[in-house]
Amino acid sequence: MFLESLPHTQLSSSSTFPHRTFIASSPTTAINCGRKSSIQVANMAHTILHLRSETKPLEHRSALTPTTTRKLIEAGYEVRVERSPVRIFDDAEFEAAGATLVPEYSWESAPSDVIIVGLKELEEKEFPLKHVHVTFLHVYKNQGGWEKTLSRFPRGGGTLLDLEFLANESGRRVAAFGFHAGFSGAALALENWAWQLTHPGEPFPAVEAYPNEDALIVDVKKALDEGIAKAGRKPRVIVIGALGRCGSGAVEMAKRAGVEDIVRWDMEETKNPGPYKEITDADIFVNCIYLSQPIPPFLNRESLQVPGRNLSVICDVSADTTNPHNPIPVYTVATTFDKPTVPVEGLENPPLSVISIDHLPSLLPRESSEAFSNDLLPTLLNLKDWRNDSVWARAEKLFQDKVALLPAELQKREA
Repeated sequence: MFLESLPHTQLSSSSTFPHRTFIASSPTTAINCGRKSSIQVANMAHTILHLRSETKPLEHRSALTPTTTRKLIEAGYEVRVERSPVRIFDDAEFEAAGATLVPEYSWESAPSDVIIVGLKELEEKEFPLKHVHVTFLHVYKNQGGWEKTLSRFPRGGGTLLDLEFLANESGRRVAAFGFHAGFSGAALALENWAWQLTHPGEPFPAVEAYPNEDALIVDVKKALDEGIAKAGRKPRVIVIGALGRCGSGAVEMAKRAGVEDIVRWDMEETKNPGPYKEITDADIFVNCIYLSQPIPPFLNRESLQVPGRNLSVICDVSADTTNPHNPIPVYTVATTFDKPTVPVEGLENPPLSVISIDHLPSLLPRESSEAFSNDLLPTLLNLKDWRNDSVWARAEKLFQDKVALLPAELQKREA
């Protein structure tokens, strides 16, 4: 098991968030006598990046920010930004940074040498993909529907450079949303624990994005105080994967919310296979591991039947819902900000609910986007010659390896 080593402000007027006050080509490489040809240098100087509008519901983050966009333009890139009604940054912020604003969904008809930059999954459509796409796609771990989604690339001659698998020579990811994923997940878990006590039998309500960490903490503390008054004590929280970026975010949130009883587990504590009684002894379990290989489950339905179970909230930050090796095999539903929790059927006294939102950092979209994009920037600056950059080249090789696993008929390029 490999635990995730993921990372660690005002909102745009183009988005609607009731919590806040707003402030208004993939080139080829030509080598000639040890030097790049003048033709290639010219091509590299005009590499075009096209930032697409996100279509995932309640996804407000962005892989590029106005700050990183300006730095890319200063480095010689042309950056086109699709107008977006939901992105946390206002369109005008990108325009002021020097980007060209273009219509939503215009990436589909962009020339094939334009590099498409996004964040979350593309819409589930049928047409082949002809571009290089830089995005999270979630198709490399045999997730549900992965073959159909991945096959769109070889069918159109396109390439996926998956943001989840951009790593340096030592295997460490160059950028990740882990800190804010863990931070946000723990926040919702604490609020859900309190909600169960103050509103028994009622589903946890929809949540919306916050302008910053401090505003989120205010709400968490308020809810937690009400829950503590009902329970007569503070909750115990167990975080597995506590030493990684994601786990450190979860621990940080719990500490800032005033929770002292935090059980921090990582590889040493999980070297013996589960299920683990320590999980059911806690009130809240936050799962922050990076699932890279099959592992025994951390808990199962049998382990949840123990007398005196305290566990009432699971936040599966990893959200490997459709992964056949999900180490929390007691739920099968990915939750959303509109419906944050799903109950584990058949359990009462206390009831048990699961949070499995797969884009938790969008609870803090501006801060998480700024942190991620700043970390990603040095790698983005090498996109003009990506085939000769080690990080991008490894991502391309992984893509080719995964395509090779597709049925032969799904690997064929369409005429």
